[in-house]
Amino acid sequence: MDFSSAQISAWVGTFFWPFCRIAALMSVSPILGMRLIPRNIKVVLAIVITIAVLPVIPEVPQVDVFSPDGVLIIFQQFLIGLSMGFALQMVFAAFTMGGQLIAMSMMLGFAVMNDPVSGVSVPTVSQLFTILITLTFLAFNGHLILIEVIADSFRTLPVGTTGLSLSSVRDLVSWASYIFVGAVLIALPAIASMLVVNLGFGIMTRAAPQLNVFVIGFPVIITMGFVVILLTLPSISGHLTSLTESAFELMRGMVRGG
Repeated sequence: MDFSSAQISAWVGTFFWPFCRIAALMSVSPILGMRLIPRNIKVVLAIVITIAVLPVIPEVPQVDVFSPDGVLIIFQQFLIGLSMGFALQMVFAAFTMGGQLIAMSMMLGFAVMNDPVSGVSVPTVSQLFTILITLTFLAFNGHLILIEVIADSFRTLPVGTTGLSLSSVRDLVSWASYIFVGAVLIALPAIASMLVVNLGFGIMTRAAPQLNVFVIGFPVIITMGFVVILLTLPSISGHLTSLTESAFELMRGMVRGG
């Protein structure tokens, strides 16, 4: 059997272009894109997911992989995958920032540790939230929904030289504001409680100037902070569900608008 170079290139493109989109998504998505996971494991996972979604992917254009159009298609697939992964990454970033706000309000901003997800040092409260939402995300089968969304993206935005529209890029940029909105909503109970505690210590200082507020206030504020965190932990799953659903809807809207 004889195969031409065009046929071989077309067969390679049938697998390689969807692989580029999936690999780009996995490289920046939470959990699957963690720095703790070796790169070869990520590549193997991307190959397995690509093979799994190939039957539902529409026919890809018969373009030479090394032609200018082929390079443009590769660039578009990487851009689509990175954009979708970035949208979901913002959900986890909102909880990290919310933990930082809580840690600062309860005077634990100096207690930091390395975050295995982002690879940077974050307060221990942020690390607590990261662990909780990671387990909750997996318990809600968020990783399976992510694979479903990336598989559906090939039907709404097939492989081709056209990629995300300008409106989709604008929606992605404006979605970044949800980091601050979500972080404030997560940290608002703790911030309000710490404000009340600080006001109480301010009144005590005026009433009894000889009282050493720094000796008494530090353990009281930390204890109150942990109590507020304990009381607000049940609401974490609600915030995660709301932000994750919004992120998945944004991802579907980006490829639909493309």
